[in-house]
Amino acid sequence: MLEPQQRLEAFVKLGALFRDYIQFKSRAAEEDREENHLFVQLDRSVDLAGQKNGWFTEDQVQFALEVWGNCLAEERLSAWLEPYEITVNQNKLVALILAGNIPLVGFHDLLAVLLSGNNALVKLSSNDNVLLPALLNILEELAPGMKNHVRFEDEMLKDFDSVIATGSNNTARYFEYYFGKKPNIIRRNRNSAAVLKGTETKEELKALGRDVFQYYGLGCRSVSKLFIPQDFNFDLLFEAFESYRYLLEERKYQNNYDYNKAIYLMSKFPFLDNGFVMLKEDTSYASPIGTLFYERYEDLKQLKSQLQKDQEHIQCLVAKGFMENEVPFGRTQYPSLSDYADGVDTVEFLLKT
Repeated sequence: MLEPQQRLEAFVKLGALFRDYIQFKSRAAEEDREENHLFVQLDRSVDLAGQKNGWFTEDQVQFALEVWGNCLAEERLSAWLEPYEITVNQNKLVALILAGNIPLVGFHDLLAVLLSGNNALVKLSSNDNVLLPALLNILEELAPGMKNHVRFEDEMLKDFDSVIATGSNNTARYFEYYFGKKPNIIRRNRNSAAVLKGTETKEELKALGRDVFQYYGLGCRSVSKLFIPQDFNFDLLFEAFESYRYLLEERKYQNNYDYNKAIYLMSKFPFLDNGFVMLKEDTSYASPIGTLFYERYEDLKQLKSQLQKDQEHIQCLVAKGFMENEVPFGRTQYPSLSDYADGVDTVEFLLKT
């Protein structure tokens, strides 16, 4: 059995591998590149993940690996875990029911379970069932014995001590029914929003595009809703978004964009369109792919009150000088290790249950 410090060292090595891999891929055209057999394993898993899920393009998966490579630096991991008392293995079996909307969306939960000294019983989403097993194989090479702490299960989960389940509002009801008697974290739908004042620079609006379009808008940290002043200039926003027009080259994105546009046209819903993303006035937070909802406001104080009431629906709020805990433009897809989903401290839960 690996002790918490040994597990930490394994993830530090994994982070270094991710960083080296991203650099290796950026030098792909160089003839004198030196290939690592673990890079070959990563290449195969990235390719297979894309074959099974068309949203998991090579660029998207590599972006996820790059973000995690930075998070798994030793100083960041140590700073994250420093407030907690993790001295010995907890040896509890924690069931993880993972989502599959973006690449490696469940990696943080697995990381928290293992570094808190516990073991994981993992039920993967069919949309993301390649990458985590591949990374566990690599971790086993970096730290023999790591596989003893993780088991993947396709059937009904049983004989576990606690559970962390991520899904929709509908699946949350089933999770509560089946797992309500166990210590649990049950996550529901959340979306991210941005508050614009109309004074943003083109660079800030372009950065907002990363918050909107990374992972095709499929993540809970993806901005799907804008709050704008009454006299907001949409031309500036469309101009800043223009560099993301390449999204139409991805068939799945284009099909969703075309489908939703047809629905709006047939339903005679008013919307704005620049040829690859639509802006529709709507009070909902969750917008379909290829669409960004917006809502006008008259008073920032009233808006702040409204957003505070809607906290349970919001994962990230992008803004500049608007309220506490806001996320700067362009940074929603670069979470820190302490940015817990739904704001629930996963490590504290694992240590206290």
